[in-house]
Amino acid sequence: MKIFKSEKDFSAIFLVILLILSCGIFMSLKVKTDNISRKKIPGSSIIYIPSGQYLKLATFGNSSLLADLIYVWAIQYYSDYTIPDMYKYLDHIFSIINELDPSYLDPYDIGAVIAAYEAEDLDLALKILDRGLEKNPEQWLFPYMAAHYAQMIKKDHKLAQEYYKKAMNIEGVPPIVERLYANAIFKSMDYKRALQTWLEIYKTAKDERIKKIASNHLYNLTATIDIQKINEAIEKFKESYGRNPMELSQLVRAGFLDSLPKDLDGKEYIYDSRTGEVKTPTIPWKR
Repeated sequence: MKIFKSEKDFSAIFLVILLILSCGIFMSLKVKTDNISRKKIPGSSIIYIPSGQYLKLATFGNSSLLADLIYVWAIQYYSDYTIPDMYKYLDHIFSIINELDPSYLDPYDIGAVIAAYEAEDLDLALKILDRGLEKNPEQWLFPYMAAHYAQMIKKDHKLAQEYYKKAMNIEGVPPIVERLYANAIFKSMDYKRALQTWLEIYKTAKDERIKKIASNHLYNLTATIDIQKINEAIEKFKESYGRNPMELSQLVRAGFLDSLPKDLDGKEYIYDSRTGEVKTPTIPWKR
């Protein structure tokens, strides 16, 4: 009499037994480590986790399920702020999850958030997001998030541009990413290239709202360039005469400017001779 109808039935039963034994061993280890003070053994809960590649071979095709379990455990682990040196193994844990299920997107996102805001390790956050893009090259979200971290936390606007550019080259990326890219160029004070980028956005925009946004940025950019030029002329005037000019037209008469620039709407810039301040006649975002 056959006990198993086929080799497939035997394999299924063997896998169940293996999983039960594995769970038993894991629970035994967990009980032992839970009875030991975590202050004595920092990171004791994770020292038993091997590499993701090794685990993937041991799961017999169930690596996605194991990735889920480790991810849920990781969320609980990083919610316990009493654990000393808890961020020491952050990359190790999330790299295991990534190796077990490379297309599982949430762990890249959450791992980067924990690295950036909790561990305050921005380089690690970028490393995790880079890994996400490497394993999922069709996902624009990873370079977009990396650009956000680089610009808002690291204040590295050139690095942010590189990441925004990567995102822009991926199909399905929303139009707002190009505008954020243009803003990062402006923040890096590359006004000429920022002007060209915003002009391209303005010309290609099909939505009137986007055109208006681009128009306001173009106004702000041209005003920034004009005021910078006027301020340089004022400084030269002061070096020559020891005072601010009474009015901006004196800069032209004294030969420090060929002509007085006007804003994008054709209006003259406002000048305070007492302070030497030059500003726009209109708030760019209220035009």
